[in-house]
Amino acid sequence: MGYEPALEKSWSALSSLTKESSLSTRFLSDEYSVDVKKREILSLSCNAKAKDFYSILILHYLIQESKGLPVLTSEWASFQEFDGGQGYYPAFRKRVIEPILRKYGSNPNALLELVERFPAKTVQFGDAGLVIEVFSQVPVLITLWKGDEEFGPEANMLFDKSIAKIFVTEDIVVLGGIVASLI
Repeated sequence: MGYEPALEKSWSALSSLTKESSLSTRFLSDEYSVDVKKREILSLSCNAKAKDFYSILILHYLIQESKGLPVLTSEWASFQEFDGGQGYYPAFRKRVIEPILRKYGSNPNALLELVERFPAKTVQFGDAGLVIEVFSQVPVLITLWKGDEEFGPEANMLFDKSIAKIFVTEDIVVLGGIVASLI
């Protein structure tokens, strides 16, 4: 079955909301061209078709953008605070938190170097904090704490509470996983 039903539903929803035949959006550090008529999304940096799970996120974002993006709340929420977040948390931890810990747990300050590769800014949060703008008006806060002789390092990914008005919880897991894999 795969992604086809979600893609079909998303393309239909977007088509009903816009008269434009082509759109574009930034997702992390890449620009994507969205051909609504051909139902095709291309990464402009590598001129390749977007992976299906990227396409679903991009389409869900564009659907909400066409309706009007919610105002940022400037309140950070952990994944568990979203609908179903408690039940999905083991998958979220495995796909998002653990890869960040493997890569940056022993050197949290290396996380701060990502400002050169992504639309991001450093923040004073934990031992290292970084806010990455995944889409326009969709910030993600990554925090790291150094380990010591008693406790190992720890990481978290927090979201502006407004993200729940753009994406469902399953999308937030996928979005977090993409961010964790690319940083």
